[in-house]
Amino acid sequence: MSRVTRPPRKKLQQQSVFPPEINADGFQGEHEELYVPTKYKMLLCVLFASIWCLFSIYVALPWISELSSSIGSVLAWLVITGIAVIPGFVNAFLVMGLLLDRRPDFDLPIELPAISILIAAYNESECIQQTLESINKQVYPAPIQVIIIDDGSKDSTVAIARDYIAREMSPRFNAEVIVKEKNAGKAVALNTGLLHVLYEHVITLDADSYLFRGALENIVKNLVLGPFNTAAVAGTVLARNSRKNWLTKLQEWDYYQGISVVKRIQSLFQGTLVAQGAFSIYETNALKAVGGWPDTVGEDIVLTWSFIAAGWRVSYAENAFVFTNVPEEYGSYYRQRKRWSRGLIEAFKSHPIILFRPRMNSAFVYFNFMFPYIDAAFLFGFIPGVILAIFFNNYAIVGVMTLFLLPLAMLINYFMYLKQTSIFKKYGLKVRKNNFGLIGYMLFYQLLLSPASLMGYFYELINTRKEW
Repeated sequence: MSRVTRPPRKKLQQQSVFPPEINADGFQGEHEELYVPTKYKMLLCVLFASIWCLFSIYVALPWISELSSSIGSVLAWLVITGIAVIPGFVNAFLVMGLLLDRRPDFDLPIELPAISILIAAYNESECIQQTLESINKQVYPAPIQVIIIDDGSKDSTVAIARDYIAREMSPRFNAEVIVKEKNAGKAVALNTGLLHVLYEHVITLDADSYLFRGALENIVKNLVLGPFNTAAVAGTVLARNSRKNWLTKLQEWDYYQGISVVKRIQSLFQGTLVAQGAFSIYETNALKAVGGWPDTVGEDIVLTWSFIAAGWRVSYAENAFVFTNVPEEYGSYYRQRKRWSRGLIEAFKSHPIILFRPRMNSAFVYFNFMFPYIDAAFLFGFIPGVILAIFFNNYAIVGVMTLFLLPLAMLINYFMYLKQTSIFKKYGLKVRKNNFGLIGYMLFYQLLLSPASLMGYFYELINTRKEW
């Protein structure tokens, strides 16, 4: 069997350089089977979601009219649009996107390139050894450079990492630990590591993450066999400690269906909006061209938007799995999601031009722009409506129409479950039984997420102090 050579890539020289279009999907060469061009897939998704949206508004008119008599027509439209109309549009868009998604097969024999792996660590003594073990077990024939950047840890992270490297790390790895005396933040740590990178492709991996078999090979193939204008590829991040308690069980479904499905559809339309630091691969020259990781709370999302603003593409690898420890206490979860939402606002502040420069993935940029409104409508509209209905028999906000939405949400989640399960089976993973987590995710998860998100938006807008 002949080897597939890596497609030529235009080297980035500066942020203002824009790559030319190759074809509708961004791939070079001819496809062996008939496919629907991406622009027509986008049209179908928008058309289906718009029809669904108009139907929802028509059905909701009596609901809006009744609510208007209590709080006024303007406020009634704002509440119903935020809690039902826009979320319905987004869900319809995602469902149609999943139906149309036919990802290219990157399971081809190629000569894999050498790679560098950056691991920023801060007080990770409990998990750094297992993370290194997962790297050590990867079957990858090319040279691998591993750089652990300890960002002023006050525990035994450095000693454990160095001991494991000396005792267990295969000689095929070029591994080192860089120690920073003072904690300066994740972005600074990663940029320090970038100065020591030897190879053209660099992977970031969180210090509490565990690579599934074949993860390195699969994520590298998604980059080198993908469109030549791809600057980064996000891996698939899943919850590692999902059996710990009720909160981790809910997050298992968030990672499995929420985050993964969104990234998948964003990638279909030529632009995943976050190449997360937990597990992603980048072109080293692309990183250097945009100045590396910005010193922000959401350094990964702002970096990703730097690529997009420069005209480059960010993709998603559905078959490159990593398991990461999710927060086990609500306080930790709250702080994490507050950071993520701050990162979203940072991205808009750093790259507002993305809002006004139409691209195939612009729909998702606009969806993200609506997040603060949707979270506010849920927290200050839907939740008070539930309280009024349960305790005061007032069904103006939450009533029969709301009950109609529940089976729809279940149907959508079931469809996403079937799609994701087929992917898991293909790559040798099994979906563990977690009915409690699924029900909680569908019914109550937004109640946990929205307060943290709203505080993150607010803190970033008033520019409060930022911490890793």
